[in-house]
Amino acid sequence: MSCDFFQPKDERVPLAKVHDNYLYQEDVKGLIPDGASSEDSALFMSNYINRWAQDELFMHQAKINLSEKKQQDFKELIENYRSELYTEAYKDVIISKKIDTTFQDTIIHSYFEANKINFKLNQDLIKLRYVDVSKDYPDVKELKEKITRFNQEDKIELEEESLKFRNYYLNDSVWVKPIEIYNKIGPLDTSKNEEFLKKENFLQLEDSLGVYLVYIKEVLKRNDQAPLEYVKPTIKQILLNRRKLELSKELEKEIIKDAIKNKKFEIYN
Repeated sequence: MSCDFFQPKDERVPLAKVHDNYLYQEDVKGLIPDGASSEDSALFMSNYINRWAQDELFMHQAKINLSEKKQQDFKELIENYRSELYTEAYKDVIISKKIDTTFQDTIIHSYFEANKINFKLNQDLIKLRYVDVSKDYPDVKELKEKITRFNQEDKIELEEESLKFRNYYLNDSVWVKPIEIYNKIGPLDTSKNEEFLKKENFLQLEDSLGVYLVYIKEVLKRNDQAPLEYVKPTIKQILLNRRKLELSKELEKEIIKDAIKNKKFEIYN
């Protein structure tokens, strides 16, 4: 009786019980989405409790009906996964502190040249500039000349006039996907690919909303060699993954070497 008297009282508020397992209020704290109505909160909680109970009941039945061997196999898998999870999380912390994430352009270029065959386009790409103006814009002809010629003076004047445009894009040094342009220019769609995807091509299009002046500077087609500037982020990620792998292998060697040196790891013959 004295042992029971000094047992600490569990102050937690139970919501449900399955066999000897309880679900407490603190277990579901913060799960209800912010701003949910009282009806939605009650429905969410009811569904959550039922799912919890279902999982607990299945687990209980599984422990009764699955063979000892099968349960032991699962325990080993769980322990292996637990060990791998901790190990990889620790490696990530150490590697993130050590790794250099910068790459010189010469390294990126060398990798690209050595692996060009692996970098083929799986979609069309274009470099372009365009201006979208209202139908009452006063001088479309002059605007067309500036978009087509596009010398330094034209660039400055177009930027100065940009507040008069409904939309515009003048960065013709960047490769973009045609679908991104189709979404911005109403009269364009994939059925006009042949007309649209031509190098040094000018298009003047109209719809009920406005006038679109489009100049296609360069075009690359599907299965063409991908340009370096387009695949540069991919190459950086490949090189970064390679560095991570190298650091991981170094870390594996170091931890064994350090443990042997400090007599935390011994092999008995």
